[in-house]
Amino acid sequence: MSNLLERWVPKVVLAPTFVAVLIFVYGFIGWTAWISLTKSKIMPRYEIDGFDQYTKLFATPRWDTAMNNLYLFGGLFIVISMVLGLMLAIFLDQKIRTEGVIRTIYLYPMALSMIVTGTAWKWILNPQHGIEAMVQGWGFAGFRFDWLVNPDMAIYTIVLAGVWQSSGFVMALFLAGLRSVDGEIIKAAQVDGIPNWRIYTAIIIPSMAPIFLSAFIVLSHLAIKSFDLVVALTGGGPGYATDLPATYMYAMAFSRGNLGQAASSAMIMMAVVFAIVVPYLYSELRAKHD
Repeated sequence: MSNLLERWVPKVVLAPTFVAVLIFVYGFIGWTAWISLTKSKIMPRYEIDGFDQYTKLFATPRWDTAMNNLYLFGGLFIVISMVLGLMLAIFLDQKIRTEGVIRTIYLYPMALSMIVTGTAWKWILNPQHGIEAMVQGWGFAGFRFDWLVNPDMAIYTIVLAGVWQSSGFVMALFLAGLRSVDGEIIKAAQVDGIPNWRIYTAIIIPSMAPIFLSAFIVLSHLAIKSFDLVVALTGGGPGYATDLPATYMYAMAFSRGNLGQAASSAMIMMAVVFAIVVPYLYSELRAKHD
């Protein structure tokens, strides 16, 4: 009887979660894929129409703008967050006295939602009330910092807010990696007279390749699904200057009443995520198998 309970109780406990994931995750992914192949507008239609929605999607200038913005935002967001996070981790790895305070300060943004971050940076970057107004109040009347309303610079405000939000998380990952390195190796290198910068670049950082990959996967996922930060900070504007695939999908679904276009853009976003995550999972499973 006890063996029977041990075998079936975990399955019974996990069954509701399994069914919920099956329906509300994979079921809706399948539904979205189906809708992307139809002429659905405000209401879904279920007659297959082929890949016409994808053809229209790739012919839409706004979608091109959204994808170009994603490449620019994603590239800068990932690179700057990783570089800044690594520098902060190396700094804290020196075991300075105020490490706990500094670590808390840089980790604090991760406790905030993207909506809060976007709203805060919208105030900070507002030309009439933020940095520009403050510096002009100091007597520098010619100072301009109008990125938020400048179509050519607005995308960089998204990068700025995103880096502020995520660099502390990357710092925590790298700091954990630095603290996991065998101290005897570092001591041996120091005894041999190798300078600290060389120890980091030649020994410590190369050994953290899996952490770099994990940070890249997490940041890539955050970049691709960025929606609330953009909506709170710029609303996708000025015009479509800061439009991203996620905001395009939302606009098509809820503002334009075009479910077919929204579904096709969602499937492209999922394909991009898969293109990043699947090789990572394959490498991890292969490493464990070997």
